[in-house]
Amino acid sequence: MDAKLDPMKLDPVETRTVAAEFIGTLLLVFFAVGSAVLAADYIGALGIALAFGFTLLALAYALGPVSGSHLNPAVTLAMLLQGRITLRTAIEYWIAQIVGAIIGAALLLLLAKQVPGLSTDGTFGSNGFGDRSAVHLNTGGAFLAEVVLTFLLVFVWLAVTHKVAVVGFGPLALGFTLALVHLIGVPLTGASVNPARSLGPALFAGGDAFSQVWLFLVAPLIGAALAAFVHQIVQPHGAPVLIADERAVGGHRAYELPPDPAETEAGRHEGPTRRRPPEPPAGPAGPGAGGPKGGPSDGPTPPIGL
Repeated sequence: MDAKLDPMKLDPVETRTVAAEFIGTLLLVFFAVGSAVLAADYIGALGIALAFGFTLLALAYALGPVSGSHLNPAVTLAMLLQGRITLRTAIEYWIAQIVGAIIGAALLLLLAKQVPGLSTDGTFGSNGFGDRSAVHLNTGGAFLAEVVLTFLLVFVWLAVTHKVAVVGFGPLALGFTLALVHLIGVPLTGASVNPARSLGPALFAGGDAFSQVWLFLVAPLIGAALAAFVHQIVQPHGAPVLIADERAVGGHRAYELPPDPAETEAGRHEGPTRRRPPEPPAGPAGPGAGGPKGGPSDGPTPPIGL
C-alpha cells in the first residue's frame, strides 16, 4: 500500500530525483553549450556534436539510476505520455530542468565575460533560423528539422530504456544519438531538441535569439509527443517498465504484464501445493542387496536416514 505524502513536503527520494535533474541540466548547458560559446573556432561542428554527446553520456551514467537523467523537458513529456511518471513528477522535473538551464547559462556567461574580445550578445550558443542559421534555413524548415531530430532522440530514449532509470549500455546509445543529432542539426538551427537548453542561453543572448526561442520550445515537444505515440505502436502493450527507485512514492510507476486468466483459474482449483516426501536413498549394490533381481535382502532393512 502506498504511503500518504504530505502535499507540502517532498519525499526524500523525490528530492534526490529533482536535484539530479537540476544539477544534470545545469552541467549539460555549462559544458555542452559552453563548447559552442568558448571553443567553436577550435573544435568546429564535429567537436560541438561530440561535446553534447559525451556530456549526456557521462551524466546518464552518473544520474541515470537516480532520476533517469532526462535533462530535457521533451524527454520528460514523452515519459509522462508513456505513463512511466506521474504528472506531479513531470512538473517537478520541468521546473528543475528550466531553473538548472538558466543557472548553467548564467555561470557560462560569467566565464565567457572573462575571455577578452568574446561577444555573447545575440549569439551565446543559442538556436536560430533565417539569418541566424548557418545555411539560412527558413522558419518552416527549422520547425520540421527540430521535430524530426527530437523525434529520433526521444524515440531512441524510450526504446533503449523501457523504464525511467538509464542503466547498462543505455547511456551509450543516448550519447551517440545526441551527437548524431547535433552533427546534422548544428548547421541547420544549432540543434536544440531540448527546450530548457534553448531557453537558458536565449535569455542572456537577447535580441533575435530570444524572439526566435518560441520555435525551439514548441517543436521539440511536438517531436517528443510523436515519438511517444510511435513507440506505443511498435512496443508491445503492457511490456515491463521498471522504475528508477522503488521507494519513490507517488512518483514513478511500473507497468506489469497482467496474469494469465487460465493460469490463475488453474491455481485456484489446485489449492495449496503439497510437498512430496523425500525419496529414500538407494541401497548398497552387490550380493544380498534388495532389487528387482536379487529378491529381499539378507538382513533387516535399516531405517531411512541412517
